[in-house]
Amino acid sequence: MSRKRLERLLRPACGGIYTVSTGTAEQRTLQRRIYGAESDAQVGERWRAALDQLPSARVAILGVPSDVGAGFLRGANMGPQAMRRELLGAGSLLYRDPRIVDIGDVLVVPQLLHDEMLAPAQLAATRRAIYGEGAGDEPVSPLSVCEEVLRLVRELAPGCAPLVLGGDHSVGWPALAAVARGREHQVGILHFDAHTDLMEHRLGVRYCFATWAYHANELVGRSGRLVQVGLRVSRKTRADWERELGVRQYWMAEMRERSADQVADEIIAGFHASGVKGVYISNDIDGTDPLFGLATGTPEPGGLDPGTVLRLIQRVGGAFPVWGSDLVEVAPPLAGHSPREPQQTLRTAAHYLEAQANVCLR
Repeated sequence: MSRKRLERLLRPACGGIYTVSTGTAEQRTLQRRIYGAESDAQVGERWRAALDQLPSARVAILGVPSDVGAGFLRGANMGPQAMRRELLGAGSLLYRDPRIVDIGDVLVVPQLLHDEMLAPAQLAATRRAIYGEGAGDEPVSPLSVCEEVLRLVRELAPGCAPLVLGGDHSVGWPALAAVARGREHQVGILHFDAHTDLMEHRLGVRYCFATWAYHANELVGRSGRLVQVGLRVSRKTRADWERELGVRQYWMAEMRERSADQVADEIIAGFHASGVKGVYISNDIDGTDPLFGLATGTPEPGGLDPGTVLRLIQRVGGAFPVWGSDLVEVAPPLAGHSPREPQQTLRTAAHYLEAQANVCLR
């Protein structure tokens, strides 16, 4: 039953963006590369075979190509497809290691975000459009579908860690919620970002790119279980956030004065003191300096260098089991006029994804 429901909720990799004509040929070409297929029918067969491998998998790649929860500029919906293309071109371990399975994409209705924001009539209409007249209680919005999919992944493969390809940072909320269910106060969150994302709501919206970390922090019980690294833009000071919400923050002024290993030692000690047993890594590409990751909706100068990010992932992921992770806000259409982009951002993203997959495999 869970396996069948999972297939009903998902689409083959790169199939989460609804296309009619524009973009369809590129989507199909990449799908055939991912699955080594010669036809659309064969793509479907091999995707279903990948779902059958899930119980023995250690890492499950899930694309959530949604940018409805973003802010200033959109374009992160193209992130999962572009990152997969980069990984394939680089011969990444993500498509060579049999312990890693790409389970596909959440189908994104581009006007929707979370089911709790929908009137009953709209929810029913979208269910019929996606699932047919026999639709039951299936979720329809990307954040709601993501959480249900990852609930099913835990049910089918309890030892499998999700690796979520965003999409904007709102996808961090359902992914973390699914990973933390039933062990909330045992989860530590390592969060790379230029922004705090600690608003309780934004213009009345509960779940979006600017609020997900607030709700994640509440879910895991505060007490320093949310650690944010790379911050440099906020309406409040570090002291305000740490005092009000019980988070631990490393702003860039501090990161420039300390080594990655010094910071890692503190994070690890703090997680142990807070009773953390496993870690979720949420990696917003705008935490990284635009020199290495310009193709994003809100690039901020003076950010982390990739070596620091990778070292913290390795150290913290070596000290605790990594129960799940994401990489978000990669937005290839927003590369501007730089001749190095979006290739540079995608190369950085590929390095991060390999590091995150490796610590999950440990």
